[in-house]
Amino acid sequence: MSHVAALIVAAGSSRRAGFDKLTALLGGEPVLKRSMQALLGASCVGEMVVVCPLDRWERLGLHRESFRVPVTRVDGGEERQDSVAAGLAALSAEATWVAVHDAARPLVRPEDVMRCFRAAQESGAAACAHPVVDTLKRVGEGGFSSPEVVDRNGLWAMETPQIFDVRLLSEAYRRVGEQGLAVTDEVSAMETLGVATRLVDGGVNFKITLPGDLELAELIWQYGR
Repeated sequence: MSHVAALIVAAGSSRRAGFDKLTALLGGEPVLKRSMQALLGASCVGEMVVVCPLDRWERLGLHRESFRVPVTRVDGGEERQDSVAAGLAALSAEATWVAVHDAARPLVRPEDVMRCFRAAQESGAAACAHPVVDTLKRVGEGGFSSPEVVDRNGLWAMETPQIFDVRLLSEAYRRVGEQGLAVTDEVSAMETLGVATRLVDGGVNFKITLPGDLELAELIWQYGR
């Protein structure tokens, strides 16, 4: 089986949450550790790089943990794309695929990671996402809804992991840096190379952003995913 490197992005400041959401407990374990465990539970993963501040890493005691694959911690950058670039630079030469995952998405399941990886093997690039089901409205002047109808047909909300050939994603981020572009995920970075990504329904896999998200995640963790 191809060697997949899991790249966990855990360098954010959690400003919108108002507390360090990655050290908050979910089912008795820190959110960051839950996300790591989900990726490590996928048999395709052969190494892991966690982009995380040293103080957060040590506060959680992760420097004393033993994992089934080699795990490396590296410092992040000012923006998410800088952190991903730092993680890519730390991958071993054996990694042929990379699965980039937001640490604040701890509910992803190993089987979802495997489905995404199989889709990447078939198509060259894959990412977890989910189809938009809510009614969408554009806000006009004064915060009032506009009469415009936003067609949700074909609209998907992006999630992680997002899995790509290591060489292609590294080239995409090199181009992003050279052109001074701003991207918020790897699918957008790959589009600079003209590479389309297959989207895979990732199940219950929302991002913990606000305090209420953590409460909902705890309920889902306790009563089944």
